[in-house]
This record gives sequence, structure tokens and C-alpha cells, in this order.
Amino acid sequence: MDNYIFELSDQVERKSVSYQNRFGITLSADLYVRKEFDSMKKYPAIVIGGPYGGTKEQGPGIYAQEMAKLGYAALTFDPSYYGYSEGTPHYLSSPELYVEDFSAGIDFLGTRKFVDREKLGVIGICGSGGFALSAAQIDPRIKAVVTASMYDISRYVRNGFGDSLTQEARAAMLKDLAEQRYQDFVTGRPALDSRSWQIGALTDDDADAVSKEFAGFYVQPRGYHHNAIAQHTLSSNPAFMNFSLLDHVDEISPRPILLIMGEKAHSRYFSEDVFAKAKDPKELYIVPGAGHVDLYDRTELIPFDKINQFFEKNLR
Repeated sequence: MDNYIFELSDQVERKSVSYQNRFGITLSADLYVRKEFDSMKKYPAIVIGGPYGGTKEQGPGIYAQEMAKLGYAALTFDPSYYGYSEGTPHYLSSPELYVEDFSAGIDFLGTRKFVDREKLGVIGICGSGGFALSAAQIDPRIKAVVTASMYDISRYVRNGFGDSLTQEARAAMLKDLAEQRYQDFVTGRPALDSRSWQIGALTDDDADAVSKEFAGFYVQPRGYHHNAIAQHTLSSNPAFMNFSLLDHVDEISPRPILLIMGEKAHSRYFSEDVFAKAKDPKELYIVPGAGHVDLYDRTELIPFDKINQFFEKNLR
């Protein structure tokens, strides 16, 4: 076992698989099915992506296991350049690549004999919520989309948390990042963004609540995985500033969207704004008492019954 943060259910089988995206990058993935799975039958299937900086052994696996119990074939994956997936330099991120990885998962599932390719859906947790929606904008094979604690990474990087980043501050940041590219070129080792917030937030009483929330997951036994460093190359950020992920979310209609967010989540505004922009059919579901990270792994809070009802209606 590669320190999955959850125990594998005796009702579920998990198989390690791999496949290439259209860039030729081999993705490392896990396929979850119910134990009484019959490979001669056709099943609805779901691609599940994790938080930005996370891996398949964390929240995505928890979601996949629960969906497999309910009769879906569920695929989780490490994004390009991350986890056990290929790509050099590692930890690079890209809006196009991270969206492509969802469509690559659809490629894989839709070519399995036991999958009904007319019944394919996606679930995106945190940053993957934005990537999943973005993929659905251009990939009509995705018939239904669920997000949990959705983050629009392009908006976050460009505008800062709560859209607080000024144009002057953004210009200064871009200048620093442009200079960083020279250093990356000379050393051949692209610098990563800082992880000090994660370690420091556990011991610094003055650390902000959001940092404490993330640190309580990524650097604690609750969510720790050695591949999930919650970091990316600094030179990845300008691409997210330049290319917006969700400019065409209204074009997902008439395919349905379910946006799930915690009542107390600091990220609520991302889901609320997408809900306002998207066209019907759409639903915004609020989990009472839940924060942002709670929807990564707290199975007592994640509304799997609601997710199942949504997919039962739209994929069965």
C-alpha cells in the first residue's frame, strides 16, 4: 500500500492503470469497481480529480471508493507532472494540461468494454473542480459535472484570494516571475512556490485560518502523502494569469452541474459565482457546518447520497 489516506473497502477492488493524454504524457491512475463487477456488462463511469497539489491516494480515492460501492466505475489520477504521473520538470502545472487530463480520463474510460460511453461524468475536488468544469466546456462526452469545494485556480492566481490582488501587485509579481525564469534556465531546476505556510501554520498562532486549514490536512497524518507536496513551479503561475478556465461555463448547458460547498468554506465565492454564471440545469448544494477541506475526506459530511441522486438522474 502506498500510504493511501483511507482503508480500502472489502466491497471494492482497486486496480493501478496508466494511459497517455494527448501530449503523450503517461498518467498514473487507479480504477475502482465494486467487487461483484461483471466485465461483460456496461456501467456508468466517473473521472475524479483532486485538489490542486494533491494526489489520487487522498480525497479522489475516497470519492472513487464510495462511487464504486454505488455501482460506478471510478477513475482517479495523478495530474501531468505530478505524483506518479510522467512529465519533466516535475511539479509543473498548466491550465491546458490540467484540463486535458480530465479528457484523457474520459478517453480511457470510454474505451473500456465495460463502460457505457454515453454515461460518463466527472467529479472535481477543489482546484480540479475548476478543471473539470473547464473540460466540460469543450468536451461534450462529459454528460454531468459535480464539484466539491471548487477553486478556480486561474482566478485565484490572477486576482488573489477574495480578488484582493491589485493590478500593481500583479505587475510586480509578473516581473519577479519573469526574472525567476532566468534562474530556472541557468540551474535547470525550476523553483517551487513556498511550502512555509504549511509547516509554519501548525506552530504559528498568528497564521491565518485558511493556511491552518490546509496545513491540518497536508502535513498531518490525516491527509499526508509524500507525493502531495501542495507545491508547483513558480513559473507555472503566469499561464494561469493569462488563460481563464471558466469563461465559457454557460456553454456546458444543457448538461447538468452540481456544485457542492461547505457552509463555512472560505472558497464559497468560487462556487457561488459559477452557479450565477452557469445556465440550467444547475444546482448549488450547501453542506451545513462544513469548511473547505472537510469535503476532501470527511465521509460523514460529503453528501454522497446527493451525488448519487444527481448521477442516477443524469447517467443511469
